[in-house]
Amino acid sequence: MDALAGLLDGPRARGAFLLRSLLTPPWSLRIQDQAPLTLVAMVRGQAWVVPDRGEAVRLRPGDVAIMRGPDPYTVADDPATPPQVVIQPGQHCTTPRGEPLAQAMDLGVRTWGNSPDGSTMMITGTYQMRGEISRRLLAALPALLVLPGDAWDCPLIPLLGDEIVKDEPGQEAVLDRLLDLLLIAVLRAWFSRPEAEAPAWYRAQSDPVVGRALRMLHNNPAHPWTVAALAAGSGVSRASLARRFTELVGEPPMTFLTGWRLAMAADLLRETDATVGAVARQVGYGSPFALSAAFKRVFGVSPQEYRAG
Repeated sequence: MDALAGLLDGPRARGAFLLRSLLTPPWSLRIQDQAPLTLVAMVRGQAWVVPDRGEAVRLRPGDVAIMRGPDPYTVADDPATPPQVVIQPGQHCTTPRGEPLAQAMDLGVRTWGNSPDGSTMMITGTYQMRGEISRRLLAALPALLVLPGDAWDCPLIPLLGDEIVKDEPGQEAVLDRLLDLLLIAVLRAWFSRPEAEAPAWYRAQSDPVVGRALRMLHNNPAHPWTVAALAAGSGVSRASLARRFTELVGEPPMTFLTGWRLAMAADLLRETDATVGAVARQVGYGSPFALSAAFKRVFGVSPQEYRAG
């Protein structure tokens, strides 16, 4: 498994919220749904994403924005337009005064807005539960990223646009998988860009020594690794590997391995029904007690409490 495959192995939409919006200016949506990750693809027109902290960013046709929650933000035709709609947790839609709006703005199958002929069309996909997105992926992303439409060529947005308005058997599963594919395609394109704020360990993959050590850890996290074993596999001395690894990744090899194992454990606890003992074995801990002790030091709760949360 390479670093990108490991990072993107987490998206698992389950009944994700997907919506096509048709809007005529002026319009402004205040998003405070606390969702862990939201993707907005502009089909026509333009929009502004206005974070509570940071600069507003314009979206043009073909652009895709990814917002990492749970912090609120605003999407509007213009940064100066005051919010007219508030999206609450559970995708509950109200006016700023709390009056329900879902029925009033319903325009058909998974279609919503203030005008059926709206000059702005955008597709929104929201992962609503933390377990649908791996902790490793969320930690690697900025609060807001935008992939310009001219930076990639992907047929998934038109396909999602066609599928989102269908009401056929199994359609929810089709849309979940399309959302996963679109997210992975966007992130793969974004991580390849020089301005991408990729994690240090991801950038270090290009180093001939540290990259080899990282691939060993990624491919077999349950192995009883030592710095000496990693150094031998990388063709350098222990001291050389430890120094170079720490310089490029930002932490020593064994510290990185512990974080990687615990991040994998967190994903497995949320995504599977495996026992704590089975998870411990899969990520390289000799017993459920050993995993629980390490897990609680990092997450502040036991694996059982994390799974139930």
